[in-house]
Amino acid sequence: MAEPFALEVASRCPGCGGEVGPGLLACPSCHRLVHADELGRLAAQAESAESEGRLLDARTHWRAAHDLLPPAVRQSQVVADRIASLNRRLETQPGGDPGETKKPAWAVALGPLGVVLLFALTKGKLLLLGLTKAGTLLSMLAAFGVYWTIWGWPFALGLVASIYVHEMGHVAALRRYGIAASAPMFLPGFGAYVRMKQRPADPVEDARVGLAGPIWGLFTALFCLGLSLVLESPLWAALARTGAWINLFNLLPVAGLDGSRGFAALSAAQRLGVTFVIAAAWGVTRDGLLLLIGAAALFRALVGAREEPADTRTFLEFSVLVASLSALTLIPVATGAP
Repeated sequence: MAEPFALEVASRCPGCGGEVGPGLLACPSCHRLVHADELGRLAAQAESAESEGRLLDARTHWRAAHDLLPPAVRQSQVVADRIASLNRRLETQPGGDPGETKKPAWAVALGPLGVVLLFALTKGKLLLLGLTKAGTLLSMLAAFGVYWTIWGWPFALGLVASIYVHEMGHVAALRRYGIAASAPMFLPGFGAYVRMKQRPADPVEDARVGLAGPIWGLFTALFCLGLSLVLESPLWAALARTGAWINLFNLLPVAGLDGSRGFAALSAAQRLGVTFVIAAAWGVTRDGLLLLIGAAALFRALVGAREEPADTRTFLEFSVLVASLSALTLIPVATGAP
């Protein structure tokens, strides 16, 4: 049975008695935090969990508290710093990061192919989980129908799968950081998206989530490339090249795309470094998309860049993604292939 529709109404501030509109996190008159009591409870639970070594539980409590704080208040930054500290501890302690596992010997022996196969095996369960969501499956079928009418069903199926894996990369990163989000939803003709239900604690965390999509997309393109070489299939070559181009486009540092989220965690010097990598990639590939990405990157480096945060990992990931995806756009595709 559906729950009856509930209309949110304004409440009264217990501090000054002023009216507090629905959805506000602080009283507009006296600036008292609306959820002060709940914030105190969550902070106590987080401190207790952290003292007991339950770092994931502590991060969950701090993230819940972060959602109840207005972004502009000092307490929001304090809580964000606690979340960032817990993220670092979880990533460095043995077995702390659910997304990191030790590579088995067979994967190391196979080199790049082993990395791709290991990626497919370890992430297969998560990929299947996404397909159990009705909204994801129905919107995926709608997108498949649109692409089928343009390129035929084999290419359409591979393209939809490639986009899906990209989005599940975001989902995996969100799960790793304990950020609630929706399942992927497709917009036929425009791609897909994942809607976050909680805001990231800081630009570095947001950059990790943003670049996870292109990273998974890179592995997908490499997988398609491997199949094209083994099967001598122009279809798989076309999927590898198209997937690489789509993920490269997502690195455009403009609002709404993954590249913008990555750039938010880079200093001005690092942004200039990425711009140099983009220019070098264009010198090799002569792909016009790189001129657009490079122009946007240079603009972001010169206008509005902050010296902090300056995240080295994000800089390296962004640079490697640009170089690798640009190289994959050089894959030769037989005439007549999509």
